[in-house]
Amino acid sequence: MRYVSRVFLVLALLVAARGVARAGDPVLALLDPYFRIQTQLTSDTTEGIKGDAALIAKGAQELGDAGKSIATAADMLGAAPSLAEARAAFSKLSDAVIAYSDRVKANPGSDVHTMYCPMEKKSWLQKGDTVRNPYLGKAMSDCGEKKKKAS
Repeated sequence: MRYVSRVFLVLALLVAARGVARAGDPVLALLDPYFRIQTQLTSDTTEGIKGDAALIAKGAQELGDAGKSIATAADMLGAAPSLAEARAAFSKLSDAVIAYSDRVKANPGSDVHTMYCPMEKKSWLQKGDTVRNPYLGKAMSDCGEKKKKAS
């Protein structure tokens, strides 16, 4: 019984330590819903965006004053009544997330890059090297260039 208790304690400590490491980059919790939104906009749809925007807003509020611009942009995105307005709000969200990530020197992973659309003059974060433009959608999903690896 003691052995099982010790094994459980060691496993609990390992899980806790892993959570602390992830908490060191709080922007990481915002990226999963952010990437889902980017994928939806690339596909010319707003399905599921309201819920993901709410998740981002909630996570950004936990950052305190530093996350205020992210939360405000996420709220705007969640309230966007059309695809065009969702894309405009996503641009503001992207700017806020990129600025926050740069400021805190977040490490979102080696496969996350800052991309830029020269036609729309807007940036966004995305996983992978293949351009998936959320601002031009299916019409020109490959319009853009990799600017840099995200902070």
